[in-house]
Amino acid sequence: MKLKTTYKDILAISTPIMLGSAAQNVITLTDGIFLGRYGTVEFGAIGFVGVFYLTIASIGYGFSKGGQIMIARRMGEENEEKVGITAYSMFFMEIALAILMFSLMFFGADWMFSFLESKETHAACLDYLKYRAPGIFFSYTGVAIIALYTGVARTSFIIYDTIVLGIVNIVLNYGLIFGAFGLPEMGIGGAGLASTIAEIAAFVVFIIYIFFDKEARRYNLFKWPSIDTQIIKTQLKLSVPIVAQFVVGLGSWVIFFGFVANLGELQAAAANNVRILYLCLSIPCWGFASGINTLVSNFIGQQKDELVIPIIWKTAKLCFGMTMFFTMFIFIFPDQVLQIGTPDPEVIALAKSTLWVLATILAIFSVGAIFFNGIVGAGATMFGLKMQFFSVIFYLAYIYTVLIVLSGGLKLAWSAEIFYWIIMLVSSVWYIRSKKWKSINV
Repeated sequence: MKLKTTYKDILAISTPIMLGSAAQNVITLTDGIFLGRYGTVEFGAIGFVGVFYLTIASIGYGFSKGGQIMIARRMGEENEEKVGITAYSMFFMEIALAILMFSLMFFGADWMFSFLESKETHAACLDYLKYRAPGIFFSYTGVAIIALYTGVARTSFIIYDTIVLGIVNIVLNYGLIFGAFGLPEMGIGGAGLASTIAEIAAFVVFIIYIFFDKEARRYNLFKWPSIDTQIIKTQLKLSVPIVAQFVVGLGSWVIFFGFVANLGELQAAAANNVRILYLCLSIPCWGFASGINTLVSNFIGQQKDELVIPIIWKTAKLCFGMTMFFTMFIFIFPDQVLQIGTPDPEVIALAKSTLWVLATILAIFSVGAIFFNGIVGAGATMFGLKMQFFSVIFYLAYIYTVLIVLSGGLKLAWSAEIFYWIIMLVSSVWYIRSKKWKSINV
């Protein structure tokens, strides 16, 4: 399949992914919104444990990105028979990884959360994870299916699957957190169980769709593949640095919210309120970022390297424009927007002081994420890891100085994201313009 550089093609691929790639964000957001009306402790706890689980989920997402890039490259080369083999290699790796991550959460969560000073927050985090951990199997295999359909640039069904996931999660969240519809009142544990059931439902819907998808037969998805060690090696070479990028990036967020949680329940709740806004407003960015992975890899597969930089610029413009359009509403209706997280006036007042910082973060992030993912789509995942590692070192040093040494507030702490994305953007632009990515084989 040969893609084009039109804005229409960019939107056609990226718009469905904005929902599909935000599936974990949808779950985390609905968990936070309902728990914000259940209790301050639970709302603060989901801010930490939600980011922790998002980090675990991102490991599977990172592995799927390597498969997506390879599948897009094969489609650009019009080598469709290799798509199924690549997809199966990705699925097997995801399942093996899910077993490992489930074991880590099941046996190691108590130790990993031991640094939390509040016993109530610690207990709430464990209660959530007890029911949430089994969902990792369906999360990992689900992102692998999304990577397959994103790689072949057939993303429309992702919208419907994500709608199923969102509806099931919202209904069960309300029922299991508050004890509605005759269901038991489980609090934060109910949020974890609701999210896991929602992921199972979305996975089942995707499997049914694949079974009836006639186009899937072109990719040899219904033929048991022979083992191709070269494909596995290439996929690991691409995927491992991407996984490390997500772990380093989101892991630094876990540390950030861990620091904030120890400042007190009010600070933790306010930080979580800002996080919910950040996740909402960054949904377009992640959709366009995943789309640029496919577009760049496909063009390189077509041997049209000269189109790579123009498509990145076009996607960055679209991403910036859409993100800023939605961001302006947080200044037009600040109180109403912040009530999405919690109606607590003290939490809203504290969170409101960070809105200009959040807007600045989103402006830089909306461009930086596209350029960075352009590098990833070209296969330069190891260089991307080095960039992110350097940026995170600065980020962690900054928040430690601000929160621990200087005892600064949330506004200064959140400003670390601004410097982080400036470093990422400048490094990405330099690498793309250097054209070193042209020598990378995927």
